[in-house]
Amino acid sequence: MVQAPRRPALSGPTLVRLLAQLADADFAEPPQSLSDRLSQWLVWTDAIALSTALSGQPPTVATGTAGMAGARASGGDEAKNLCTSVRSALTKVIAREHAPAPAQRGVRAAAHVAPVDESADQANQVDYREYRQRHLAIQQTLETEIGQLRGRLRAMLAATTPALARLAAVDAIMERSLGTRERSLLASVPALLGAHFERLRAAQAAGEPEAVARGVWLDRFCKDRQSVLLAELEVRFQPVEGLLAALRAR
Repeated sequence: MVQAPRRPALSGPTLVRLLAQLADADFAEPPQSLSDRLSQWLVWTDAIALSTALSGQPPTVATGTAGMAGARASGGDEAKNLCTSVRSALTKVIAREHAPAPAQRGVRAAAHVAPVDESADQANQVDYREYRQRHLAIQQTLETEIGQLRGRLRAMLAATTPALARLAAVDAIMERSLGTRERSLLASVPALLGAHFERLRAAQAAGEPEAVARGVWLDRFCKDRQSVLLAELEVRFQPVEGLLAALRAR
């Protein structure tokens, strides 16, 4: 028996590997290094700002709602507690997403008690648009809350040593420079999930063995969507973890 060739393991963040798995697609490793790709995302004004921040007196760092006096009194432990609190709150928001969209709860409940032939009809009534709207809303929440957290951590860094103030300035420039690119890339996630949603629903309608059980396909989609959101949280939190590490090591 001829076996299908095994796909090479894709490296990178969990979010990338998870989306590739859900899309059931092959994604080649990028030929360029991370530094080369970043250089293509930065315009010449960003390069000048970074050079200034790295070689000279760092500019004043935007602190958001956190004042400098409060930043001076803050330490690594306070920063850690703040990061833990924000991450925990966002994780809870995502955890509540393991549920169908509000308008579809009655459909899902009915699918669990209806005969198999009726459950297929119920599945056809599920609309992905509500899931998409909720997903976009959560992405906006992640961006806002983590952006504010980064601002507070930068304020803490700026109130310590010149070297850490310079790091805070660099992070502010990188957030501003890469933010548009990041939003563009993450905005494509709901479309990928939508395609996954439709594949699962089609499998249910076709009576495929793994999807025939009443409501199973919708539960699976909700779990997959929750996993994608948790993976996105992990990606978005990476700069926060870097700033926190710098604060705790000072």
